[in-house]
Amino acid sequence: MSVFVRRSDPHILAAVAALLIWAGAAMADAPKRVVSINLCTDQLAMMLAAPGQLVSVSYLARDRRSSAMADLAEGYPVNRGLAEDVFLLKPDLVLTGDHTTPATVAMLERLGVRVERFSLATDFDQIADRLRQMGRALGREAMGAAAAARFEADVAGLQSDAGQRMARRAALYYANGYTSGDDTLAGHILAAAGLANIASELGMPAGGSLALETLVMAGPDALITAERFEGHSRSEDILNHGVLRRVAESAARSTTNANWVCGTPHVLSAIEGLRE
Repeated sequence: MSVFVRRSDPHILAAVAALLIWAGAAMADAPKRVVSINLCTDQLAMMLAAPGQLVSVSYLARDRRSSAMADLAEGYPVNRGLAEDVFLLKPDLVLTGDHTTPATVAMLERLGVRVERFSLATDFDQIADRLRQMGRALGREAMGAAAAARFEADVAGLQSDAGQRMARRAALYYANGYTSGDDTLAGHILAAAGLANIASELGMPAGGSLALETLVMAGPDALITAERFEGHSRSEDILNHGVLRRVAESAARSTTNANWVCGTPHVLSAIEGLRE
């Protein structure tokens, strides 16, 4: 990039010189070997990292049930979040969630490794914040800010007519009869798709255990359940209950997928899927 200024503009020359010095310092300070040990930071880092900057992601990043970027994760070495494994990768930055492998994080910090923690995003504003945080952590602040701005614009577009679509009522129903309320990421996905959450009618803004009888009495227009895992889990037995199947016969049926799991721009696909 070339910059042309008149010789008689010393203030502009000084400003340009300062800008170039700042940009060079930012590039020099950017971490060169980044390791992510959390499913959600895996995906944010894969979106924003410079080529060669991200040297390992967690093994969960390749799990198609929980990772919306499983295909891309195949191109990265994986780790299991063990302190000895991570340390041997010689990272100058480790990315993790607030509550991910605390023993590993404590050990790495004692060894002098820089760790950046990311809180779980529970609404769309927080997703934009996490994109900006990841951009700063990777020394790619402008890219993170641009990604956040694009996400905010896309969400605004999807939300523009959501209020006009709220006539249909939906229930989120997971293993052990758990439901998510409006004050959760899943609840915000419902609202952006133009669906009213029956958990709010029942006084459960944060979610909680929803009795099957209560679900039946609520009579939702749409039933959204979690994708089943392989094998047999007693916690998922309730999803096979005959009464729930009858509810599903009279309601639109959908399942959550990897797009719902983390606070990333992939929630846009979850919203569009519900609308369809």
